[in-house]
Amino acid sequence: MSQTLHLIGVGKMGLPMALHLKTAGNAVSVSDTSQERLQLARAQGLTVASDMAAALAAAEVVFSSLPTDKALLAVAAQVASAARSGCIFVDTSTVSVETSAAAADVLQAAGVEYLRTTVSGNNKMAEAAQLTIMASGPQAAYQAVLPLLKQLGPNQFYLGQAEQARLMKLVVNLMIAQTSAMLAEALTLGRKGGLDWQAMWSVLGASAVGSPIVKAKSVQLSQRDFTPTFTVEQMIKDLQLILGAGQANHVPLPQTAMTLQLMHAAVAQGDAQDDYAAIIKAVERSAGLNPHQQE
Repeated sequence: MSQTLHLIGVGKMGLPMALHLKTAGNAVSVSDTSQERLQLARAQGLTVASDMAAALAAAEVVFSSLPTDKALLAVAAQVASAARSGCIFVDTSTVSVETSAAAADVLQAAGVEYLRTTVSGNNKMAEAAQLTIMASGPQAAYQAVLPLLKQLGPNQFYLGQAEQARLMKLVVNLMIAQTSAMLAEALTLGRKGGLDWQAMWSVLGASAVGSPIVKAKSVQLSQRDFTPTFTVEQMIKDLQLILGAGQANHVPLPQTAMTLQLMHAAVAQGDAQDDYAAIIKAVERSAGLNPHQQE
């Protein structure tokens, strides 16, 4: 059944999500602080809301895809002030547990159902509707929007009544970041010892460590293509959230802290806007290798 939806934030993740929801037959309007992103949304057939408050008041479900904790708090306040009572707010952002809980208080006071719906996958997976959905919040709200979530990817997981989805996203991203650190050390060792770069990727993909993410990364990285699906700077933000969660739960995360330092090294070396796997280049430089030259 068609629903009236509004989506806030048409970035690299939000825009394909809005398009999938529209393709499924829903009435979708969008808003964003970037005129460039709104122009792109218009060009792809989406309705850009001229009055965000009116769009929120009309929406049965509001989605958001936002870059920071601060942005989520601002949007939660807007939704709380303008959305109808009983509206479901589905936020897909990667934010801290503490900020999400603060947003929950604001939304509950306004009678808005708040579903934390984090996603695992990059922009290419969002475009292909291959995201993994991790949700927490009121179970009735989850069941109500499940047909919409199924338009975004093949796997949906309901994890609990509160902030479980936020923490699960950080758990997943911890392992993604650590995979990049593992690859950086292993590939640098192999390259310094004289192994062929592309041959290493072929062996790794066929070996016991050939996980889906290693195989996916090999498509670009075997060609030493560091075009970003998720930048070094974006991963720094997520690693800071992960370490904050570790501190809040008294969990030591020494390897994760070291990976954050490698990300900072990549920034210092000029690779901030490269894919987060650019920490491979940071480790190569520390081993006396030239990242731009193959032995």
